[in-house]
Amino acid sequence: MKQSIFSKPSEESPNEPTNRLERFISNSSSTFILTATFLLLVGAALSFYFLQPYFEEIRLERMATSWGSFLVILGITLLAVKFSFLIYILSLYLRYRDIKSVSDNELPLCTVIVPAYNEGELVYKTLKSLVASDYPEEKLQIISIDDGSQDNTWDWMKKAQEELGNRIAIYQQPENRGKRHALYRGFQLGSGDVFITVDSDSIVLKDTLRIMASPFVVNEECGAVAGNVRVLNRDKALIPRMLNVNFAFSFEFVRSAQSSLGSVLCTPGALSAYRRSAVFGCLHDWINQTFMGEVSKIGEDRAMTNMILKQGFKVLFQRKAYVYTNIPEHYRNLNKMFIRWERSNVRENIAMSRFAFGNFREGAKAGTRVLLLNQWLKMVMAYPAILLMLFFVFTHPLLFLSSTLVGIIVFSSMHAFFYAKKHSISESFWAYPYSIFYAFTLFWITPYAIATAGRSGWLTRDLTKKELKEQQMVAMTS
Repeated sequence: MKQSIFSKPSEESPNEPTNRLERFISNSSSTFILTATFLLLVGAALSFYFLQPYFEEIRLERMATSWGSFLVILGITLLAVKFSFLIYILSLYLRYRDIKSVSDNELPLCTVIVPAYNEGELVYKTLKSLVASDYPEEKLQIISIDDGSQDNTWDWMKKAQEELGNRIAIYQQPENRGKRHALYRGFQLGSGDVFITVDSDSIVLKDTLRIMASPFVVNEECGAVAGNVRVLNRDKALIPRMLNVNFAFSFEFVRSAQSSLGSVLCTPGALSAYRRSAVFGCLHDWINQTFMGEVSKIGEDRAMTNMILKQGFKVLFQRKAYVYTNIPEHYRNLNKMFIRWERSNVRENIAMSRFAFGNFREGAKAGTRVLLLNQWLKMVMAYPAILLMLFFVFTHPLLFLSSTLVGIIVFSSMHAFFYAKKHSISESFWAYPYSIFYAFTLFWITPYAIATAGRSGWLTRDLTKKELKEQQMVAMTS
C-alpha cells in the first residue's frame, strides 16, 4: 500500500530497453559498492585484532605522559557518555506510542501550505498527492505559494489548479524572499485550526494528513507534530539510497524517543503540523528572527519548533504519517544541505538554551535538557575531534584507519539492525557505506557550519542556465 503511489506502469514503454540497462548498471554498481564496503570493514576488523600488540604499545606510551593519560581518559569518558545516551534513547523509544487517526467528524479544519521555489514539475505532483488525501474535502484548505521562482514552477502550479479546480489556491510572491516569508503568507491566508506544511518536492500518502492532524484533537498540550520523512528518489542515485536508511533511523528511532518526552527538537520542512494558536503565539518573533544582527533566512522549521516548545506546548512525532521527499543526488548539493542544517542547529541550540533550563512548561523537563546537552556535546567536541583526527592521521595512520572503521562497524550495525527489523534486510546494509562516506567526506561539515553560522544562504535552490533551459523545454512539450 505504501509503495503504490510509486509503482511503474505494467505495460512496456518505448524506453524499456534503456530502463533495463540502467537498472542493470545500477544493480551492478550497488553490488560492487556493498561488496567493497564489507571487504574493507572485515579487513579493518582483522587488522585491529592482529595489530593489538602494536596498539597496546602505543597506548602504554601515551599513558606514560600526563597529556596521553588525559586523552585516554577523555576518550573512554566520551564513549561511556555516548553509550549511556543511546541506552537512554532506546528506553524512550520503547515507550513511544503513535496516536491513531480520529474519525472524520473529529478532524479539525486544516490548512496545508506548500511553499515552492524553482521546483518545476515537482510542485504539481505534490499538490496532486495532497488533493488525493482521504481528509474530508470540506475541512481541507490547500494553499501553494510560488516564492518568486526563476523557472516554470508557476506554470506547473497553474496547471495543477486547472486540473484540481477550487481544491487548491495558488499565490505568487512578487520576488524571492525565502521560504520563511512564503510560509508566513500562508499562515496569514490560512483559516484552519491546524496548519500542515509540506515541501514542494514531496509526496504524501493518502492517510498522512489525517494522521498528522489527529494528535491536536486528543492532546490539548500538543503544539506541533513532526512527520516521518523518507527518500523519494532513493532508486535514482547512490547518495539517496544510502540516506534512506539514515533517515529511517533519524526519524523512526530518534524522533520517536524525543516524542516520548514531548520534545521533538525539529519538525521537518518536508512535513510538519502546527496548532494555529501556537503559530500565532510566536509568528511575529519567528518572521523577525535575527542571528548576529542578520535576518534569519534558514532553519525556519527548527526555529518554529523552538518557539512552540518555549510556549509550553509539546512537540510530537507521528511514525505512520509518511512523506517521501527528494534529496540531493550529488555530493556538492548534499554538503550544502548539511551545512544549512548544521548552521541552523548552531543557532537554535543557542536559542533553546535560553529557555530550556528554566520553567518553560509544566511537568518533567529533565529529558528535554538531556537532549539539548547532547546537541551541545556534538558542537563542543567538533574542533577537538578534528584536531585529534589530524594528529592520529599524521602520527599513527594505521591506528586511525582501523579504529575508525571498527567504530563504523559498531555504530552502523545499530542503524542496519533497526532498518532490517522495521523495513528491509537487503536495504539495511547501506548503513555501512553511508557511515564510511560520511566519516571520510563529510566530517568537516559541523566545524565549518559553526565557523560560518552567521551566513544565511539557502545554497541548494539556485538553478543553472542548463537546468532552466531543460525545464523550459519540458513545459513546452507538456
